[in-house]
Amino acid sequence: MSLANTAAPGTSLPGSRRLAWLDALRGVGALAVVGEHLFTWAMPWLRPTQVNLGMAGVLVFFLVSGYIIPTSLERGGDVRAFWIGRFFRLYPLYLAVLALVLALSWWIPVRQEVPRDPYAAAAHATMLLDVVGVGGVLNTMWTLSYEMTFYLMVAALFAGGVRAGRGLIAVLFGLAALVAGVTLSSAPLSGGWPAWVSLVVLAAGLACVLAGWSRTLACFVLGVMALALLFLSSRVPWFGLAMSAVMFAGTAIHRWERGSGSLWPVALTGLLVALAPVWAISAGWWWVQPAVWISTIVLAAATFAAGMALRDRRVPPPLTWLGRISYSLYLVHLPILLVMMQVLGERRWSPLPHQIGTSVAVLLVVLPVSWLTYRFIERPTHALGRRLAGRS
Repeated sequence: MSLANTAAPGTSLPGSRRLAWLDALRGVGALAVVGEHLFTWAMPWLRPTQVNLGMAGVLVFFLVSGYIIPTSLERGGDVRAFWIGRFFRLYPLYLAVLALVLALSWWIPVRQEVPRDPYAAAAHATMLLDVVGVGGVLNTMWTLSYEMTFYLMVAALFAGGVRAGRGLIAVLFGLAALVAGVTLSSAPLSGGWPAWVSLVVLAAGLACVLAGWSRTLACFVLGVMALALLFLSSRVPWFGLAMSAVMFAGTAIHRWERGSGSLWPVALTGLLVALAPVWAISAGWWWVQPAVWISTIVLAAATFAAGMALRDRRVPPPLTWLGRISYSLYLVHLPILLVMMQVLGERRWSPLPHQIGTSVAVLLVVLPVSWLTYRFIERPTHALGRRLAGRS
């Protein structure tokens, strides 16, 4: 996504209305994720089984990230300002939601997938959860792992002066996903030490970037670390590599739109990602079964293509509003849903009027609360980040 936006979250870049379609896509993607979780609990009859609605939304987010993040960095031309902006766009709300979930843990226990060990805290500190094999306290947080590794690799490419060839990079990640699927049954590295090592390397590398000490070397080391984590310690290596392929495909689409690339790498990457779980050793869950996985990829691609085709038209204000609050909506809806599930109990077998009423009640809580967290957490910290980045 970009889950946290490049300009003021969810808004077009100054002086440009053409990026409003990305806001619309963020809004649609966030609603898809909310719908996946809400329908599973309250209205299972409305939840599609031929596609994974939430995963389709996530893939749209990743395409948006790939489309806009590298261009944003290249336009700004300052990797230090880039990381300041990323920190203040991602971390304040993320830390607030972490605190909320932990504060409620006496009532709603933390997920079993989260290790009861200090290295879980190290993984949460870096956001590199999935790529160091650690479950997040909210199961939506896994996507931030791949956002972060993408940022690290893009910053390394920028620092190394690499501006072209993003389509080829997407294809290479697609091929790597295919190969990893048929050769790796699990991550080669496991345990707590990848979380600790990544914390130390990330902290030291970003400190060098911010201080201006061997900045190019620091970016290169961080990019290599991100690549190594994807291959060696991701929870499901082929899947992490496929998500990186999707984001670089988004970059290739942007290059094509600007006349500096072709669409064939995007098509080939899509094919490779679609085939990745077909022969993969670790691919047993329902939504990576070939029919469902391919349908999900097609839905995400069609959604992004539709947004792009309509990019010169006026975007309906409700969609741009959803785009503005999309990061809040993505992170905040699940704690609210967990609380309501605890209070109301199981709803999937309730009478239809109760299911509909419950779903409406959830949205009437989730949407205003997401706007409030955007207004009072995201917006002020984004403004602070812009001020600090402007001094770099």
